[in-house]
Parts: sequence; C-alpha cells; structure tokens
Amino acid sequence: MQAFRLPEAPRLVLGSFQQSAVTFCEVQGEAPHELTTVIPRDDSFLIQLRLIDCPRVEYFAEGRHLDGIERNAGVIQIHDLRRNPVAVIRDPFHILHVHLPLLAINAVAEEMQSPWIDELQLKPSQTLRDSVLRNMFLALWPVLKRPQETNALIVSHMALAMTAHIAQRYGGAFDRMTFQRGGLAGWQRQRAMELLDASLDGDLSMGQLAVECGLSTRHFARAFRQSMGMPPHRYLLKRRIERAKHLLERGALSLPEIALACGFADQSHFTRVFHASAGIPPGQWRRLRSGAK
Repeated sequence: MQAFRLPEAPRLVLGSFQQSAVTFCEVQGEAPHELTTVIPRDDSFLIQLRLIDCPRVEYFAEGRHLDGIERNAGVIQIHDLRRNPVAVIRDPFHILHVHLPLLAINAVAEEMQSPWIDELQLKPSQTLRDSVLRNMFLALWPVLKRPQETNALIVSHMALAMTAHIAQRYGGAFDRMTFQRGGLAGWQRQRAMELLDASLDGDLSMGQLAVECGLSTRHFARAFRQSMGMPPHRYLLKRRIERAKHLLERGALSLPEIALACGFADQSHFTRVFHASAGIPPGQWRRLRSGAK
C-alpha cells in the first residue's frame, strides 16, 4: 500500500505454510502519475488480477523497462519481489493482490514430494489469462467485503489450492501424491468429525484438523474428501444446517439465537445460507414443520 501511496486496505490472511502467511487484499485508486515506491526485497511473489483496463501503465524490473505487457481487465501478472518491480500508473486502477511467499510454495511442493522451487517459469514481462487463478481471485473477493462471514476452512482450502496451482503450473512441481490412494483411517475420520462438530459455532482451520490427524494439510484435504465425499468446509456447512434444523424444530430459540449458535455471522447470513440449502427461508421451514406436526 505504501508503494501505491494509498492508505491501509482490508486484507485477509488466507493460510500459513511453514509460518509463511499467504495474504489477500484489494488495491484501488486514481492515477498517481509517478513511479511507485520500491517494495522491500522479499522472497515472495505478488500475484495480481486486474479488474479494470489500465492502458497507460509501464512496468520495470531490476531497472529495466518491460515490453509487451497486456493491460486489459482480466489479466494476471506475477511479480517477483526479489527483482525490484515498480510501475508508472497514469490511469485509475483496481487490482486484487495475493502475496505468496516462496516458502509457502515450497511447503506445498514438499508435500507433493517435488524438488525445491526457486524460480517460476515465467518471464518478468509475461501476462497470463489463467481462468483457474482468475476464478479463485473472484471467489475470495466477497470475503473482503463480509469478513464476519468468513469460513476459515474454505479460506485455507482456497489458499492451498491457489498455492498448489502456482507450484504445479508455473513452478514445475509434479504431484507424486496423486497416485497414492486411500482415505482417512477410522480414528482420523472420527477425530475430524468430532472436531468439526465441536466447532460449529467457531473457526477451525484446515491446518489444525490436519495436525490432529497426523497428516500434512494437502494429504488431509484429499483423504477427507475421499472418505466423506466432500471437502471439510462443505461437511461443516452441512452439519451447521443440520443443527439449525434441529433447533428450529425444538422452537425454543429465536432465529438470531439459532444463527449465532450454529456459527453464522448474523440472522441475514444464516437466512441466505439456509435458503440456498433448503430452498426456503428458516422461518418458513419452521412454520411448515410445525404445521406438519
């Protein structure tokens, strides 16, 4: 934000790999018409999705002008923060950023049993039309606007998926774990369900679940899905809806109270998620169940 001469913006820590935080933020402003200040050298990458056209922007890395850069909306650029990237921006800009440490990339590469990655297989001036990355960015964007509704499991799942995609597609990592079969052991499955059921009204990260099951985060995510038929965040949402239905049938609590008891940010958040799952709002569902009795 200092490089763009902007005030602090909301940001979200997506996940942590080997104590390296992957962070997400939104940058928006008018044209500064001058060179951005230097971002301190860091063993990490800045991944950007441009949300609007910015035709009059020039990029430099290691003091050299970068030619042939596409400047249209939807373009993704990956800047190596070891190469002193700076820019001159002469148009309004609106960008989503992910700060991805090299340690995080290699934590995932290690879980894939792949060699260490030092460089991404990209030229400094290369721009990308990567629909997978773009969709991940757009899926995370609403979380910045409604952080109180953030589900730690789905956010850490997205961080893992994005990091793995970068490691494989642009870092040359090969996932040897792909060919390893088998879901969770019985005790691991039981422990994961106990933890999730005990955390319906709170936050639990994928990393915490994996540690409790004695697995790496990536291995746990794959094994849980194979055992349960769904990823952990969908299982958690399913259990929240099931608990909400139980409380609605009992009739003792109000809708706001049920929302908080089941881990939703507020009644509005509860109503949206319940309606999407059950096809009707929770109040109507309660009335129909009461009438059936």
